[in-house]
Amino acid sequence: MTGEQWEKLLAVIKGKVFEPLPVGFIIDSPWLPGWVGISTIDYFSSEQMWFEANLKAVKKFPDIMFLPGFWAEFGMCTEPSAFGAKCSWPSPISNGRGWRENELPYADKIIHDIQDISAIGGLCRPNPETDGLLPFVLNRLKHYQSQIEQAGHSIKFAVSRGPLNVASFLAGSTEFLMAIRTNPDQTRRLLGIVTDFIIDWLELQARTFPSIDGIFILDDIVGFLGEDDFKEAALPYLSRIFQSLDVTVKFFHNDAPGLICAPYLPQIGVNLFNFSFQHTLARMKELTPVTLLGNIPTRDVLAAGRPEDVRNSVKAALESLPEKSRIILSCGGGMPPEVSTENIEAFLSAAGWG
Repeated sequence: MTGEQWEKLLAVIKGKVFEPLPVGFIIDSPWLPGWVGISTIDYFSSEQMWFEANLKAVKKFPDIMFLPGFWAEFGMCTEPSAFGAKCSWPSPISNGRGWRENELPYADKIIHDIQDISAIGGLCRPNPETDGLLPFVLNRLKHYQSQIEQAGHSIKFAVSRGPLNVASFLAGSTEFLMAIRTNPDQTRRLLGIVTDFIIDWLELQARTFPSIDGIFILDDIVGFLGEDDFKEAALPYLSRIFQSLDVTVKFFHNDAPGLICAPYLPQIGVNLFNFSFQHTLARMKELTPVTLLGNIPTRDVLAAGRPEDVRNSVKAALESLPEKSRIILSCGGGMPPEVSTENIEAFLSAAGWG
């Protein structure tokens, strides 16, 4: 983010209303490679291609806050890899289209019985300086930090997948969600280890890049919990993470259903929230006082819709708002694959930026 964008973000979080409203999008590997015309595997394996893709986006759309900004990541494999999860690409048989260079990798689970984590040596807390893909993430940012800064941007966020998200990759989503009820002691142990690791990882990023003044946590699994399970299996761990660093912006992404977690966001420490397009901006403003990033449909409108559909959706979102404080216009999730330049321009136009 540029210094001007960062100051505007802080002002919005404090309640200042801008006209037109700011526009921001979460961008990473699902969208950027296809938009610039390279393969996903090239985006991950070439630092130069990664940098040039991000640089092209910020230059093409200088009026948009791209969050977290020059995001160094390996999809969902980044944090699970530190625990020893194998990074796998969809096979030609499973995707039915041959070579998988444009597919996203996934992390193979390593816990096949929730009891494994109670066994001696069953699960160890990784070292983010040495384990998995994490050193590659840091080195990518180190190698391009000067170029990022020369472009007028800086590294502002320490980023991680959230505790339930990581745990669900390690144990399997269905198995982990069932274990919250059937094996609560083992689940708490797993979440404790993962939370300690995430805090270590955020602290390492903040030490490495002193410009960091924000935390960005992504955890969609939170949206699959009822309120009792949320308070037991999510609230304490998210609170520890968001309160671990003394930073100004505490950004949470959950684009699964978010009505359960929304009232607890101030208690957790969150002050910026990106949530599911299933919930309107107006409805979410009733539930939480934090700044909202949203909220038109991602796939069906922003990616698959016509420019006219995008404009209509943005206008409807604006018209639904009784007042416009603490709003950054976006979509209900990260930027999905195949969003065109024309649709982004239509979004900006409807928001009043052109």
